[in-house]
Amino acid sequence: MTNIERIIETLRAKRTKLTKRRKLILVVAIVLLFAASGGIIHAKFSAQDPGVRGGPPGAGGPIDGLATSQTNFFNDGLDAFNEAEGIGDGLGPRFNFDSCVGCHSQPAPGGSSPAPNPQVALAAAFGNVVPSFINLNGPIREARFKYKPDGTRDGGVHNLFVISGCNIAQPDFAAQLARNNVIFRIPTPVFGAGLIEQIPDAAIVANLGANADKKAALGIAGRPHRISGSPNTNGNDGTIARFGWKAQNKSLLLFSGEAYNVEMGITNELFQTERDETPECQVATVPNNVTNTDGVTGLDTLSDIEKFSLFMRFLAPPMPSSDTPGGADSIFRGGQAFEAAGCAYCHTPMLKTGNSSVAALRDQEVKLFSDLALHQMGKDLADGIIQGEAQGDEFRTAPLWGLGQRIFFLHDGRTKDLVEAIQAHGSGSSEAKKVIKNFNALDEGAKQDLLNFLRSL
Repeated sequence: MTNIERIIETLRAKRTKLTKRRKLILVVAIVLLFAASGGIIHAKFSAQDPGVRGGPPGAGGPIDGLATSQTNFFNDGLDAFNEAEGIGDGLGPRFNFDSCVGCHSQPAPGGSSPAPNPQVALAAAFGNVVPSFINLNGPIREARFKYKPDGTRDGGVHNLFVISGCNIAQPDFAAQLARNNVIFRIPTPVFGAGLIEQIPDAAIVANLGANADKKAALGIAGRPHRISGSPNTNGNDGTIARFGWKAQNKSLLLFSGEAYNVEMGITNELFQTERDETPECQVATVPNNVTNTDGVTGLDTLSDIEKFSLFMRFLAPPMPSSDTPGGADSIFRGGQAFEAAGCAYCHTPMLKTGNSSVAALRDQEVKLFSDLALHQMGKDLADGIIQGEAQGDEFRTAPLWGLGQRIFFLHDGRTKDLVEAIQAHGSGSSEAKKVIKNFNALDEGAKQDLLNFLRSL
C-alpha cells in the first residue's frame, strides 16, 4: 500500500471522528505526496502493441550499390510485379489474385498483406462468392486443405476464385470449414530477399550450432530445411531452402514461378501445365508466359518470373527506426530484453552473405532477425501441412525486419496484435515455450520496451 493509499484509508476509517482541521491537513498531505511522486498515481500498467509504425515506408526501393544496368532490371521487374494480369494473359482458370503487388503492398511493393483486403473487390469483378474467411478488414489469404476426401494428405492450395465465362465452380469452402479441413496462409514480405538468397548454407548451419548449451536449456533446437526430393525441386540437390512459411522454396526464381502458377494460375517455364485443365477454360496458349526469344533487348527477352525474381533480388531491406515508437532509450532497452529473454536464439539479428556475382549483394550484413531454420512451434500454430521435409508443426523462423509496418501476424494472419502473436508461440511442445515464459516474467515496462523495439524494426 502506497503512502497516498494509507492516507485515503485513514480518511475513510475516521471520517466521523476527524475535525475539519485534521481533514484539511490530510488532504494537503495527499496533494504534496502526489506532487512528490511526479503526479503519478501508481495504477497497474499493461504493455501494449504500439501498432503499425507510421511515417515513410523505408522500403520498396533498390538496394544500394547496384550498377545502372542492374537498376534497369530492377525497374522493369517492378513494372511486371505491379502489372494486373487478365484472362488474355493466362490468368486462371483458378486464382487467388491478379497481380504480385496486390498481395505484397504493405507498406510498399514487396511487402505484406494490405488493408483493406483487395480480394473482396476482385471477387465481385469476376462474379465470385466471397468465402467466409475473406473480409474487407482482414488479410489476403490463400486456402489449403489438410486432407483429401479419401483421408490421405492434401496440403495443396485450393484457389479462391474462378475466371468469368468458364464453367467451373469455386471450391465448397463452407463444407471444408465444417470439417476443420482448411488452413490459411498470408503473403510473406520479400524485402531484402536477394540478401537472404546469398547467405551461404555454411553460415546457416554454423549459426544453428552457436550457443548450443544455452539453446538446449531453453528447449530450442531447429534444423535447416534441406530439400531432398519433394515436388518441383531437385532431389539430388540437398542444399538449404529458405523462402516461404516453411522454407519450402530454394530460390527466388522458384518462389516466383510457383507463385505465378499457384496464386494467379499463369503457367510458365518452371510450371508448364495448368492446375485446372478444363478445355473450355484454356484462353491463352500454354505455357502462358515464357522467354521471348525474339526480344530486341535483354529486358525484352525476359519472362515474367525472371523479372519478378530480379525485382526481389535487387530489392533493398526495410529501414528500421532509431526512435519510433517510444524513443531511442526504450528501443535500446527493448533490444536488450529481446536478447535476454532468448528471442534472438531463433530470430538471429544478423547473418552475412558470401560471394556473389552481384557486388551489391557480396559480403553484406543481413539484419533479418531470423535463423532461416525450421522449428517446432506447438499446437496453437501447427497447421498440419507437410511441405518438403517440413512437418505439420514446423515453420521457418519468420524474419522480423520490417515488422514495425506489418498489419497482420502469424502464418494465417489471425491477429493484428503483436502481444497475441508472441503468446501464440508458447503452447504445447513449442521450442519457444520457455522463451515466452521469460517474456511473461518481464515487468510491464520491460515488455513495453521489447514491443517498442520490435515495432522499430
